[in-house]
Amino acid sequence: MTSVFSAEGKNIPCTVIEAGPCVVTQVKTEKTDGYNAVQLSFDEKKEKRTSNAMKNHFKKAKTTPKRKVVEFRDYGKDVKHGEEITVDIFIEGEWCDVSGDAKGKGFQGVMKRHGFRGVNDATHGQHDRDRAPGSLGASSDPSRVFKGMRMAGRTGGQKVKMISLKVLKKIPESNLLLVKGSVPGAKGSYLIIEK
Repeated sequence: MTSVFSAEGKNIPCTVIEAGPCVVTQVKTEKTDGYNAVQLSFDEKKEKRTSNAMKNHFKKAKTTPKRKVVEFRDYGKDVKHGEEITVDIFIEGEWCDVSGDAKGKGFQGVMKRHGFRGVNDATHGQHDRDRAPGSLGASSDPSRVFKGMRMAGRTGGQKVKMISLKVLKKIPESNLLLVKGSVPGAKGSYLIIEK
């Protein structure tokens, strides 16, 4: 993240995203595939690390192999196969949705994973158990722990979508997009930006 100053002198936090160039590798239509969609690909990839099926798929679009391939539904009306889409499709001041994979946090306890409050200054036999989950199940009637019980476990790494983020600025010569606020994922991770 970084920040920029507005015309009024306010410091606005923003994220810089490299948004292109993306190549249209396939245009799906109602007639051929049953629905309208456009498939975009981004980021160069070595040819030796690409399967033969994907090599031929990219060859049809007259482009080199790419790392990330994403399909956008109901967008395949005014784009052509092999066309390059850049950051120029965005307008400064408009709103967009950004989705990606959140940072993985590994195995965490119930306080960090689910926001359990803990025992704090309680007495009554609490010894070195301030961050413990407490009782898990009922007595011998069900004789089990119910599904969905909030427990310690692996957290983070799920798909997150940030909606209605403002496009502050675009830099077409280097395909950069400045979006107000934060976006999911670590530095260098892939994002999907929807208008």
